[in-house]
Amino acid sequence: GNTPARPYKADIYWTGSFWNRNPEFTLGRWMVSGFALHNFGKVRVKATPDEDVAVRETDIAGYAAHMAAQLGAHIIKVKLPSDHLELDAASRLLAAAPTAKKDAALHAIADDLDSNRDALMAENRKDLEAGRQKGRDAALLDTLELNAARIDGMIEGLRQIAALPDPIGEIFDMNYRPSGIQVGRMRVPLGVIGIIYESRPNVTADAAALCLKSGNATVLRGGSEAFFSNQAIAASIHRGLEQAGLPADAVQVVATTDRAAVGAMITMPEHIDVIIPRGGKGLIERISNEARVPVIKHLDGICHVYIDDDADPDKAFRVALNAKTQRYGTCNTMETLLVSQAVAGDIMPRLAAAYGEKGVELRGCDRTQALVEC
Repeated sequence: GNTPARPYKADIYWTGSFWNRNPEFTLGRWMVSGFALHNFGKVRVKATPDEDVAVRETDIAGYAAHMAAQLGAHIIKVKLPSDHLELDAASRLLAAAPTAKKDAALHAIADDLDSNRDALMAENRKDLEAGRQKGRDAALLDTLELNAARIDGMIEGLRQIAALPDPIGEIFDMNYRPSGIQVGRMRVPLGVIGIIYESRPNVTADAAALCLKSGNATVLRGGSEAFFSNQAIAASIHRGLEQAGLPADAVQVVATTDRAAVGAMITMPEHIDVIIPRGGKGLIERISNEARVPVIKHLDGICHVYIDDDADPDKAFRVALNAKTQRYGTCNTMETLLVSQAVAGDIMPRLAAAYGEKGVELRGCDRTQALVEC
């Protein structure tokens, strides 16, 4: 019929010998798959991976994809148990993975990024060109860019995380209770972490690495402006995981720019244990208001630098200048400079001149304006 697609997700399980013994019902299974796609908009089709149905599993997935194209519905992921590990299963395997295997995966991902840096930069150029065509400003384009130095930084970050001690299994805060029982806490994985973020593609590698080290599977949803870069990084992550003998499904990067994917992630408590949003105030508020999954969040923030009257003036000058002008588009770029009035008369004119040369707009109180040429 003309039932509009609705933003829900349905799981279809084909179980029981009745379906498997009667090939004439194959068409009926396809029809149910198509109906679910049409009415739910998002569907994951699953089939029992036994001998009787093995040949028809591919048919079901192919028909589901065909119906999605015909009806304009979206498939988050079509997974067949005979071919892929489920996210939950991958999470359990990763939680039990030994430190050596997790570290080997991190190094393998780093090596793969290094070997495929030309392909990565080619994909990144697609994002940059799309950004220019959409009129993105220079700060956002700078945030998007993956040059040789930034790829080096991703690789170094992966190796640094591999060198960190494994937090899993650490026991701390041991205390004896009045009954004589000793009680403490032990660090364990959270399970599956969903991370939703904007712009910077290197966050994909950073987030995946931190989750991997801590034994957590993860679903990553980066910004649409970095789609091609994120998918290229995801390919390296999957190859590195497989090389180390870990399930590639332990890190999933959402392969769509559809904003409905965010809504799906934050309303799937049966599959995702916690959501971490990383972005602007609008994104954080939306996720906080709509999520049915626990959220670890920040909200408002502003980056300050304070120059004390006992600070080394030359070092303080270099820090305050670098904090604002090294990169303008990052989330830790300085937004507010506070200066002790005891030293403001000496350092503010120097900083104002240096900021002016860099094209930085200054907004100050009356006393600040009296110290600098406006």
